Amino acid sequence: MVVYSFYIFDRHAECIYKKKWASRPTSTGSSRSQQANGLPDGASQQKALSAEDDAKLVFGTIFSLRNMVRKLGGEDDRFISYRTGQYKLHYYETPTSLKFVMVTDTKTNNLRIVLHQIYVSLYVEFVVKNPLSPVEHPRGIGVNCEMFELGVEQFVNASLMS
Repeated sequence: MVVYSFYIFDRHAECIYKKKWASRPTSTGSSRSQQANGLPDGASQQKALSAEDDAKLVFGTIFSLRNMVRKLGGEDDRFISYRTGQYKLHYYETPTSLKFVMVTDTKTNNLRIVLHQIYVSLYVEFVVKNPLSPVEHPRGIGVNCEMFELGVEQFVNASLMS
């Protein structure tokens, strides 16, 4: 199994943690865009999004899909994951509206339990119970806890990438 990236969003839609392990595969389309003068504009060589833009796109996707699931299925239905041709996005939301998102390859089974374990075993233990860690993360100030980062790295490498 390949883990591409992991994100944590707070209740204010700010990305407070992001970690990338591998880059997601890009689709291989045969269409090429051209400038007004007829020359290829380089769009066929997809530019890598900045980490901030990537996090905003991921949050916008989960926000939209979560709302669509609630409107179509009712309040009891939950958005868990979705799959494209290149990746699968896994989602877990805590009672305090923290959103844990992991992007993996398409062959991966549901990781909702894994995301819950990361929340309970790592986030709560190393971030919430840390007296030096802020309760809120205003203006994009993210999780700055070395023990949490090390724990996530070890957990993903040991549990998911083996």
